[in-house]
Parts: sequence; C-alpha cells; structure tokens
Amino acid sequence: MKYWLFKSEPNSYSIDDLKKDKKTHWDGVRNYQARNFMRDEMKKGDQVLFYHSNAQPNAIAGVCEIVKEAYPDHTAFDPDSKYYDPKSKKDNPAWMMVDVKFKKKFKTQVTLSEVKENPKLEDMRLIQKGNRLSVFPIEKKEFDEVLKMAEK
Repeated sequence: MKYWLFKSEPNSYSIDDLKKDKKTHWDGVRNYQARNFMRDEMKKGDQVLFYHSNAQPNAIAGVCEIVKEAYPDHTAFDPDSKYYDPKSKKDNPAWMMVDVKFKKKFKTQVTLSEVKENPKLEDMRLIQKGNRLSVFPIEKKEFDEVLKMAEK
C-alpha cells in the first residue's frame, strides 16, 4: 500500500463535498509528474490525505482511499471543460484520473503551520520548497503522524 496527498481548493471541491458524494473521480490533473504518479503508481486501496489549499487556513482535512486505478480523464476531451486539452486524444489520452472514496473527515484539521512545526514531518513533500504538485506520494510514517495530530 502507498500513501498520497491530494490538494483541492475547498471552494472547488472540499472534504465535505466528498463526504456528501461518498465517491468521486479525481480529474483535472494537468502536470505530467502528478499524472505519472496517478497512472503508474496509485493502486486500489492506497490511502490519501485530503488537503485544502488556498484556504483559510491551508490544512489537511481528512482521509480518502483510491477505489479505481487510473483511466483516461474525460474532461480533457470536453471543449466546454476548463480542463480541456485539444492535444489529448481518446485513442492516446494524455491525462488520467483515479476514483477516490470518502473515509474520514478530521474533527480538527491539521494546518500547514502545524505540519511545518512538527519535526517528524520536516521531510514531507508538502513543505518542501518548489513542490507545487497537487498529487504526490508521502511516507507511511508521515501519514500516521498526521492522523495522530488530527486526534489531538
């Protein structure tokens, strides 16, 4: 099993939206490295921290789980979608997505400041300079530490 962090702006799609929907496809990823993580490494059963970015405050809000492995992102083929990519073809899709299901909303979100202040998370990709990916792997020990922090 692998562990991931997915970023979403809560005004676009929040942990509450996922809780209501129970399951969703994670579309709109338009970075090749993030796409490669989704396409090549994410497996059914992998655990995901759901992070609210561009929020007040930025924070890890809960947990979801990969329930369907990578398949073509249909929004790339839709000219009316903000994620439309005319170079992506149905017979050779450039962009992929996975499906996730809701597992847990934290009673207390783990803020970005709290992550930065925790020495056990000093190597976490979330706080590394230049990391702007919306989807990236994390270590099991980081996942576990965030869960502990959310329980306090």
